[in-house]
Amino acid sequence: MNKQFRSLIAIVMAALLGCPVFTQAADREHTLKVYNWADYIDLENVLNTFPAWYEEQTGEKVDIIYQTFDINESMLTEIEVGQEDYDVVCPSEYIIERMLRHGLLQPIRKNFGSTPDYTQLVAPFAQRMFQQMVSEEEMDDLLASDYTVGYMWGTTGILYNPKYVNEEEIRSLGGLLNPKFKDKVFMKDAFRDVYSVVVLYVYREEIERGEVSREDLVANVTGERIARVEEFLTKAKSNIAGWEVDFGKEEMAKGQSWLNLSWSGDAQWAIDEAAEVGVTLKYRVPDEGSNVWFDGWCIPKYAKNVKAASYFINYMCMPENAIKNMEEIGYVSVIASPEIMEWANDAEANPQTVDLSYFFGPSATAVHANPVLYPDKSVIDRCALMHDCAQKTEAMLDMWNRVKGDNLGGSSLMLVVGIVIVVLVAFFVILGINRNKQKKLRSRRH
Repeated sequence: MNKQFRSLIAIVMAALLGCPVFTQAADREHTLKVYNWADYIDLENVLNTFPAWYEEQTGEKVDIIYQTFDINESMLTEIEVGQEDYDVVCPSEYIIERMLRHGLLQPIRKNFGSTPDYTQLVAPFAQRMFQQMVSEEEMDDLLASDYTVGYMWGTTGILYNPKYVNEEEIRSLGGLLNPKFKDKVFMKDAFRDVYSVVVLYVYREEIERGEVSREDLVANVTGERIARVEEFLTKAKSNIAGWEVDFGKEEMAKGQSWLNLSWSGDAQWAIDEAAEVGVTLKYRVPDEGSNVWFDGWCIPKYAKNVKAASYFINYMCMPENAIKNMEEIGYVSVIASPEIMEWANDAEANPQTVDLSYFFGPSATAVHANPVLYPDKSVIDRCALMHDCAQKTEAMLDMWNRVKGDNLGGSSLMLVVGIVIVVLVAFFVILGINRNKQKKLRSRRH
């Protein structure tokens, strides 16, 4: 069953049952409910030490209820349909954008008293990207940064095995069409991410001529653009061994696949794992460009403990906590303090330098940082922020299902969901009738 179908079923179930994920806490004033991706925080050294830090800063006690999700849409369903009262969540950029437009977030309270405001340490680069989500006019002159603070970020690129693929063959995304790579490519089963990369390739000539920008191509989805992306993916399909979200990096690490469209954090994980078994892997962002993605902390509309949530977001921006989280999960924090640059700068591990002036400032033009995790400025200059495709979501899903060869397109999928709703309603009606009959029987017996 594909992701979209599972997401829609989750929405149906949440709407019909209205079941919260958590049992309501007895004392919400002193409870913080956190909803985050799995394996996306240092549980022992960061999450579990927050209550003591919070008490030091505020004199108040707080307990944490921690829950994880596996896809953005399931998290959104809990809040939008189930009205679950999570205090702080960590969605991806396009879901943050959707939540902002739908009024599902409340401002972060940055009045921390004597506690420093560590959110100011977020790289200006990341702040600018977040401001691209929603215009000031749409937000009544409030900024996106009033509602969300970045957490981790990265790029989407091509992870490849240089034993079988040389860099020249894969400098361009068009290399995925090479017959040499038949059944040797793993593609992300994430239509927004794939679209955002492919659309830059298929419009590369228009970009070169200055007729359209990368930002416009990624932000504004049209029927023509969807069609051209579909044409490319259809041609590439004979080379695609599978559509995956997580296992592709493992196949690459074992040396069992040659190419994988990958997120940078997963790519680095695979590179490290592969090295342990004597396999060499490399990663590069295509010359035509790619997307730069972000996850960020937000306080949902139905949150009960906004004060603790705001302090938690501030706490996550402390440089020492950012470093602990990066070391634990392998992704890159948006924090750009001197401590972070010192941590990233390792000449022994990274003999070549990268220009990170866009991230750490003008003094960071030659930093010995890992280029997979901290891309050179020349790479970032050809990347654009991924956006929510809004009204074009169904058209995108239809295209995606046609490319993958699923039997259900978007329209058919909605029909199936409609049938599921009818069946579920009928089930609960019958269940109610049976319960009433049982009640009557019990009353007669008494």
